[in-house]
This record gives sequence, C-alpha cells and structure tokens, in this order.
Amino acid sequence: MLDTMVWGGDRLTILDQTKLPAVTEYIDCFDHLRVKEAIARLEVRGAPAIGAAAAFAMVLGAKHIEHEPFLSQLEEIAADLESARPTAVNLAWGCRTVYELAAKLYGEGLRGTPLVKKLEAKALSIYEEDIAANKKMGDLGAALLPNDATVLTHCNAGALATCGWGTAMGVVRSAFYRGKIKMVYSDETRPLLQGARLTAYELAEEGIPVTCITDGMAAWTMKQKKVDCVIVGADRIAANGDTANKIGTFNLALAAKALHIPFYVAAPASTFDLHLADGSTIPIEERSPLEVKTFAGSVVAPEKAAVFNPAFDVTPADLITAIITEIGVITPPYEKNIARLLRNEV
Repeated sequence: MLDTMVWGGDRLTILDQTKLPAVTEYIDCFDHLRVKEAIARLEVRGAPAIGAAAAFAMVLGAKHIEHEPFLSQLEEIAADLESARPTAVNLAWGCRTVYELAAKLYGEGLRGTPLVKKLEAKALSIYEEDIAANKKMGDLGAALLPNDATVLTHCNAGALATCGWGTAMGVVRSAFYRGKIKMVYSDETRPLLQGARLTAYELAEEGIPVTCITDGMAAWTMKQKKVDCVIVGADRIAANGDTANKIGTFNLALAAKALHIPFYVAAPASTFDLHLADGSTIPIEERSPLEVKTFAGSVVAPEKAAVFNPAFDVTPADLITAIITEIGVITPPYEKNIARLLRNEV
C-alpha cells in the first residue's frame, strides 16, 4: 500500500491522488495553507485522511505562530482549514481536536516548543489510531460477508482515503485475507473517477479481484452478477443514521433495496455528527462545472449548458442495513443504537 501522507516534522508530505494511477508523486506541504490547498484540490481526499491531514496542518500552523495571541491565531487557522471542504465532518474534527488540546495546555501554562510538541504527538496519534480503527472495522465487517462474496463499491474508501488499510475497502481487504472475496465491482465514480483511478488501482495492486463498471451499470450488475452486498464509506453520518457519501451512493442504496441486497456503510466513530438530527442539514459541497463539462482535458458538454455538480448525496438511514465502525456494528433502530454506542466513546 502507498503511504497517503508522511509526517516529516517540518512538513507534511502528501501523495497527490489526482495523478494516480498514471503518476506516483508526493507534495511537500510546509504550512497549513498548502495542506488546505491539497484538501480543496482533492490531492488528499477521503474523510479519515483529510481529518488526519488537518491535524498535521494545525501543527504546521502552530509552528509558524511567532507572537501572541496564540490561541486566537490558531483558531483562525482551524476555521480556514475547515472551509476547504464543508461536508466531511472529519476535517473539522481533526482541526478541533488539536485546537482543544492546545487551549487546554495553554491554559495550564504550556508555551512555545513544548506546546507544539504535544500537538505534534496528538496529530501522530490521530494518524496511528486511524489505521488501528480501520483494521478493527475490517475484522468486524469481514464477519458479515458470506464466503465467496461478490461485492460492489463506489468511489474510494480504501487505504488511499485513510491513513492506511481503509474503511469500506478495509472490510474487503480483511475479507480477502480470510479467503472470502470472489470479486469486487468498482463503480468508476464520475466525474473524478475515484473508483476507477483509485479503488481499482488499490485492489489490483494487492491482487484482489476487481472489475470496473460505469456508474450507470451498477443496478444491472447487482442483478446479473448476483452481488452479495454493497459496501461504501461515509463523509458524515447524522444522529439518525442518514449518511452523506460520494454522489451516486443514494442510487446504489435504492437499487440494493429493490433487489434485497444488504447495503453496508463503513466509517470510523469520528464520522458521526451527533449535532445533526438527520441528513437534511448536512452541508453538501458543490464543485466546479468544469469537472463535468470536461474529461481528460477534452470538452464533453456544450458551453451554454448549466451544470449541477454536488460532490455528495445523502442516503436515508432506512436504506442502510448496518453501519460498521471500529467500536461495533450498528443496526436499526439507528437513532437509539448510534447514541448508545457512541456516547460511551466520544
């Protein structure tokens, strides 16, 4: 597996995922502004990965604060980073986790390099804990899959979307090493092709059987290829289980429901937003029309045509069979069971 990011003390080195699979290239980020840019450009993407990247960006920001008021400047850095992408709650979580630790330590009298070192240790722990959480999630999810399973997925919720191992693809990876995977069907995921460029790349590199399909083929593939389950990641999950994920996920959930196929969401506890009662208030990022109007540098839509380009959609909880987390598998009724499981952890 390629490293999604590497912390170097004075820099965060990020794998440029916009160039995969053709080119493997890393970007050195020496300040929080370059990390913010990498998040906005999708050079680093996936909710857990941008949460960790944001934590490291906060450390870089703290290193460059040379005068008081320290905390107000750090809070401005957090707000700036959070503005890069509004939907993934992990981004704000990474920023706020580091900021809240800084505020606590500052209140206790810690200053300068000793304070920054504590923040650096926290960011590293977020990175390491994500990998450990993904492996736990993988084990719990793999137990749900039948032997000789055929799985369909969307976008990229693999090692590249996390600090390592993956969420939805972490489940697939764990199941594969138990001998349980027959085939993975990977939606290409227009308009940016994360499923084709990243998921298929990850799986093929690891020797996990994978077949690419276009997004419009998914429902027919589920029926014709006897798909056993759909597994996707998540960028934000409301208190009632409504889940925001890459645009096109809602389509898959509807098709899975019609065909009586289990639909699983795999996400760490940090992806839940218990402040939101349901998915109706999840902010949905809209991206540039050029992502839809062009393809591989060529124009594919008329200039005068309008474009609707939401990066995410929201799948209602009643279409989700189970939510796989590192602390347990959550089943309906979601509002009750999410609160019961998470309030003991977060």
